[in-house]
Amino acid sequence: MNIMREKFSRIMLLCALSMGLVPVAMAEYPEDVIRMTVAYGPGGATDFQARIVTMMAAQVDKEGNPKYLNGQPIVVLNRPGAGGQVGWNSFVQKARPDGYELAAYNVPHFISQSIVFPDKVKYNINNLEPIANWGADPAVLIVNKDSPFNSVKDVVEYARDNPDKLTVSGAGLYVGHHIAALQFDRAAGVQTKYVPAGGGVKGLQFVLGSQTMAGWNNLSDAFRSQDRLKILAVADLQRNDFLPDVPTLKESGLDVDDSSVNFRGIMAPKGTPADVLQTLADKVPAMFKDGKVVKKMKAGGSPMHIMSREEVQAMWKERQTYLTDLLKDLRK
Repeated sequence: MNIMREKFSRIMLLCALSMGLVPVAMAEYPEDVIRMTVAYGPGGATDFQARIVTMMAAQVDKEGNPKYLNGQPIVVLNRPGAGGQVGWNSFVQKARPDGYELAAYNVPHFISQSIVFPDKVKYNINNLEPIANWGADPAVLIVNKDSPFNSVKDVVEYARDNPDKLTVSGAGLYVGHHIAALQFDRAAGVQTKYVPAGGGVKGLQFVLGSQTMAGWNNLSDAFRSQDRLKILAVADLQRNDFLPDVPTLKESGLDVDDSSVNFRGIMAPKGTPADVLQTLADKVPAMFKDGKVVKKMKAGGSPMHIMSREEVQAMWKERQTYLTDLLKDLRK
C-alpha cells in the first residue's frame, strides 16, 4: 500500500510540474564555462590583456561564495587573421546567443572595417552587444633601437625626401595602427608604405627584425619591448603615464588626434537574452576593477579605461558616426 501511495504521489507531482502548478528552481547564469573569442594571436596586446582581465571570473570569497560569474571561468579562444576579420566574422555567424560565447572587441578596428568593407565583413554595431570596456591603448610610432631615426622630425624628413619608400608596419587594415598611419601621412604631407602584418605581435617583430623601417603599434606592447625599441611619439591627445617622456604627435608638430586609440572590451552576439546581458553588465566591470587585475595590468604597461555597458553603447554610436566621416576623408 505504501509503495502504491508513493508511486501515486510521484505521478501527481510530475503532472503538477508539467502543468506549471509547482515552481521549478531555475539555475543561475552562468552554469558552465564561458568561451571568449579573441580575434588576434596569442601574446599580442588584446590576448595578453584579455587573459588578465578575465582571470578572476571564477573567483570565490572566503566563505566560498562566487564573487563575479557564479564561479565559472572565462576561457580565451584565439581566432586571428586579417586584422580581426577572421575571428569576428566567425563569431557573428556561429556564436550561440546564450551568454556562453562572448568575444573581445577592438574599437576603432571592427567599426572601421564594417565601414570600409561592408560586403566583406559580417559584423557591425547593430549585430553585437557590448558588455563592458576594460582599456584604452594608444598607438605609438616605433623604430628599431639601431634606427637612424631619433624623432618624429627625422621620420618626416626622410619620408618627404623619399616618397613611398618609408615602410611602416601595423596589425592590419583599418585597425587603429592603420588609422594612425593614414592620419600621420595626411598631417605630415607624406606618403609612407603601410605593411599590414597580420597582428600586433607580427607588426612589432617586423620592426625588431628591420623588415620595416618603422611601425605603428600598441603602447602596451611597445612598453614591454622598450629596451629593444625607440618609441618616438604617442597618437593621443596627451602623454601617457606609462611613457611620460614620449611626446604626442601634436607636440611633435603633427595634427593627429586620438582616433586610433584602441578601446578594448567584451561583447556578446545580438539576441543574447536581456537578463543574461544584465548579469554580465553588472558583474564584468566589477571583475575588471579587482585589485589583482589592476595590479597585473599596470605591471604589463596596459592602460585601463573601464566603461559600463551604457557608456560603451554610446561610444560605439559616436565612433560609428565619427569614423564614417574620418575614413571618407582619409581614403580620398
